[in-house]
Amino acid sequence: MGTTRVNFRLPDELLEKADVAAEVTHKNRTEILKDALNEYLEEVEDDEKFKESVVELYLDDRITFETLKEFVGRQDAESVRASKTILDQGDEIADELADL
Repeated sequence: MGTTRVNFRLPDELLEKADVAAEVTHKNRTEILKDALNEYLEEVEDDEKFKESVVELYLDDRITFETLKEFVGRQDAESVRASKTILDQGDEIADELADL
């Protein structure tokens, strides 16, 4: 897995807590923030409304199939992709009929 440098702002108090946690656990600040973000993502990934929103992003072509798969799993992602293909084909047929 590759990495990307990210710059963002945190409230001073939150950064201080992260630094204390890093000191106590003998980790660096990045590890503390990655662990916290992973924990948050695991929590929201279990939420059905969140998953539905991720599917909508895929159907609207705002995220890739690979990203969808990361959130909903391979089997569900394959089902969504098949449904999207059928929907897209229906739209194309409707456009062709409208041109007649």
